[in-house]
Amino acid sequence: MSNSFVHLEYSTSHPGVERFERVVTAADGLRKGWNATRGLAGVLLAAMVATLVVLADQLMDTWADGHLLAAWVLMWVIGFSALALLAPTARSLAARVMTGLDGWSQNVARRRADERLWDLARKDSRVMADIQAAASRAEDEQTETGGTGGGAGSSEPVTRVLRPEIAARLKRLSRRIWNE
Repeated sequence: MSNSFVHLEYSTSHPGVERFERVVTAADGLRKGWNATRGLAGVLLAAMVATLVVLADQLMDTWADGHLLAAWVLMWVIGFSALALLAPTARSLAARVMTGLDGWSQNVARRRADERLWDLARKDSRVMADIQAAASRAEDEQTETGGTGGGAGSSEPVTRVLRPEIAARLKRLSRRIWNE
């Protein structure tokens, strides 16, 4: 028999922690739902529609002497049809712009990292030796994989091949090392 006079039933979680976890989950959901291309597409679409409405207003200003209501309705028809027709174009243009900007920023970050590594290599001979060794290994591996067939019966050791972008960075750094 297990009769006990003490019944301890404490909560296993803190209400403040539960609230905080809910807030973090909601913020994460908002972050995942946000897309930068949608905002840019909206701005581009608004600019295109505004341009068409201004153009339509300029054209109808001379035409609508006594037909003000017809001109107003025609301008709204042009505006809404422009929204419907230009939305996919604005969305695709925004996606291309964001892709281009992402690639540009990655290139800038890669260039800055190369510059920092190069400055460090100039100051520290150990880093320079590591870069030179990695560059010579990359060149050796490139000549080994490019010059031989490497069939199933070959007795060549299996070498680790660098990813192309890393090999290109090492090649640039080694050119800078040997040219300066």
